[in-house]
Amino acid sequence: MRTSSLLMSKLRDQCPIAWRPLLDDLLTGTAGKQLEAFIAAELAAGREVYPPFESLFRCLQALQVADIKVVILGQDPYHQPGQATGRAFEVPKGLVYPPSLANIFKLLERDLGSPVEKSGLLARWEQQGVLLLNTVLTVSRGQPESHRNRGWELVTDRIIETIVASQTPTVFLLWGSHARKKSKLVVGDNNLVLSAPHPSPLSAYRGFYDCKHFSKTNDWLLSRGEQSINWLSP
Repeated sequence: MRTSSLLMSKLRDQCPIAWRPLLDDLLTGTAGKQLEAFIAAELAAGREVYPPFESLFRCLQALQVADIKVVILGQDPYHQPGQATGRAFEVPKGLVYPPSLANIFKLLERDLGSPVEKSGLLARWEQQGVLLLNTVLTVSRGQPESHRNRGWELVTDRIIETIVASQTPTVFLLWGSHARKKSKLVVGDNNLVLSAPHPSPLSAYRGFYDCKHFSKTNDWLLSRGEQSINWLSP
């Protein structure tokens, strides 16, 4: 992400058109301006910021609010070069899987009892109504949580609240302490919260591998008359 590209394009310009009415006041108001100024300062100081600016809202581009049946909520983007795509936990095709993604695949195989067609790209899930959202949408190279409390939380809280208020039955998979704090936003019988430790090797051993979130998600969706997710073919 170059300083010039940030100065030429505002956060609102990167937001998918369908989502702008929901986020416009935040992206063009104080929160958005503070975020733009903070990211510009990071770049001016010579720090790389991920993902590429044009990919900030990639997780929203293919989804309307009514399409979303599952939200997988992570923390912030991968903080090493070439990894972050704009979808939580995803990496580009051909890249070595970060430990968190490798552990997600381990959970899948353990939960569903079948081998997973492993691919760093998770767009196949997205096409079935799975939103891969981080609580914070940017990060500086090598510095996890470096963009925390800079304004992104207001934006992602709005996204979560909008989905919660929709008529579509939705499962929220909250992985890690930052994601679990968002459970207070998920209210109503039309929504289900499933919480677990983060898939990072630092915490996955505390119960992530045994949480059965993928099968529990499908069981609940089927009980609500919704089609289940084909998790095994990313």
